Amino acid sequence: MSGVPTRIVLVRHAQSVPPRLGEPDFDERPLRPDGLASAEALVPRLVSYAPVAVLSSPQSRAMQTVAPAAAALGLAVETWPELREWESGLLPSANFEELYAHSWAHPGSAYGDGESLDELTVRAGKALARMAAAYPDATVVVGSHGTFLSRALIAAGRHADWEFSRAMPMPAIYEVTW
Repeated sequence: MSGVPTRIVLVRHAQSVPPRLGEPDFDERPLRPDGLASAEALVPRLVSYAPVAVLSSPQSRAMQTVAPAAAALGLAVETWPELREWESGLLPSANFEELYAHSWAHPGSAYGDGESLDELTVRAGKALARMAAAYPDATVVVGSHGTFLSRALIAAGRHADWEFSRAMPMPAIYEVTW
């Protein structure tokens, strides 16, 4: 091993169909037509990283965002359950911003059976470590979600807060090394 860290290209999914208020979110929630077009537009940029693997959350919107680049590279999208979005314990609601802001201000707190943001940061850090172990000295592209990516950035020693997470575009790309 040459000691070069793994480059991890974190990709927040493109514009998706919104969740239904008051109902549990569902894993199969897809990208909207403009999100599918954004995913296609990402292909040249993601291909330019020359990744050896394309990983994704098992949730459809994340997989659909990185699938066009994976196809262009001749790679399969490998799903890792730990790349799922934050399991907040909250139902989609009109006041989600207030509830999320509270969670960011109190990252050790959790709603119901959901995970805290601190727990999500640990999960994200373990996922980054697993990527580095599985793909040493290489680049991987990772399709995931806004809150997960924000907490992964924190796990990697970068700054992210509620305002950063709230303002994150769809799609968005961030690089970290591990």
